[in-house]
Amino acid sequence: MKAANFPRDKWLGDFDYEANPNINQATINTLATGDWIRKGQPLCFIGDSGTGKSHLLIGLGTAAAEKGFRVRYTLATRLVNELVEAEDEKVLAKTIARYGRVDLLCIDELGYMELDKRGAELLFQVLTEREEKASVAIATNESFSGWTKTFTDPRLCAAIVDRLTFKGTIIETGTDSYRLAHTKNQQLAG
Repeated sequence: MKAANFPRDKWLGDFDYEANPNINQATINTLATGDWIRKGQPLCFIGDSGTGKSHLLIGLGTAAAEKGFRVRYTLATRLVNELVEAEDEKVLAKTIARYGRVDLLCIDELGYMELDKRGAELLFQVLTEREEKASVAIATNESFSGWTKTFTDPRLCAAIVDRLTFKGTIIETGTDSYRLAHTKNQQLAG
């Protein structure tokens, strides 16, 4: 669990499925078994801010770690920055290999910021290293059609989408923010 580097504790049992009817609890429970990780398949959570993407990403990562899978969590921008620094310091191959050794790589907040060509290419190398061998789970606020804002090279964007969706599971979490609704309900109750 410690090696996974989760930013906070999130458990699948704490997820409020009633607050977000877009999320099928049976699908999440099936994913929690870890079969998709054993098969090296990808998982994508797509939805607006506050719809439970990060909670589910961390919750499934936690469930995987509890089952003995090697898991690593990172923000997309942090991963890209680490890769750029590794390339500058001539240790890129070692860094990519380190990310290639985990069973499940959880990348959060993909699509929130535009990546320059170099950063996008380095991220692509990590995804290619893991392709069909080891699972990647991502959370993004942008539908695939909008990823050209993050990955400005259309060919590279298409290749990244291809790697993150082939034989994978895509879950759309919707547009209604749980956090915003919770805050409004608290204000009404107070």
